[in-house]
Amino acid sequence: MIEIGKTLVSLEVFEKKFVCDLAACKGACCVHGDAGAPVEDHEIGEMEESLEMVRTYMRPEGIAAMEKQGTVVIDDDGDVTTPLVNNAECAYAIFDLDGTAKCAFEQAYRDGKTKFYKPVSCHLYPIRIKTYARFEAVNYDRWDICKPACDCGEKLSVPVFRFVKNALVRKYGEAWFVQAEAAAALLAQEKDV
Repeated sequence: MIEIGKTLVSLEVFEKKFVCDLAACKGACCVHGDAGAPVEDHEIGEMEESLEMVRTYMRPEGIAAMEKQGTVVIDDDGDVTTPLVNNAECAYAIFDLDGTAKCAFEQAYRDGKTKFYKPVSCHLYPIRIKTYARFEAVNYDRWDICKPACDCGEKLSVPVFRFVKNALVRKYGEAWFVQAEAAAALLAQEKDV
């Protein structure tokens, strides 16, 4: 683990390679799993503020699930997450003509309709954050549906932390990411020795 500010970062975040390959996975992370995407407390208000515009992008079944369950739900582990449609895909998942899942929040943001991008947990994936009393653990999450992303990352030689740079800067700030780059450089030096 590498300590950066009030975070402990798994070495895998620096060592593993990852670049999403939507053509191969079709956004499976928005469709599979046993719960919705984690949502931070401060994001709930931002989501609700954007919801009127975002719902114009959503599918009818997503709107129905969100109206029945709420903007967010508490999952079996007690975590705040996005609601699901029939215990499957995220209620905010939308699909391209080729069946690729994307995020209604992100699409509304990209179209300049809202200021909220999407839950930071989605933006950070394959990194998952676990909050403890005195620090946050920043870990790489392995999921078999992401094998194409691992293969693509290996091919392009992009470590996880660089793939999610914008999300890490959004979560922890630019200074944190500069320290992460310095840690990566030190790890690379140690590996070469």
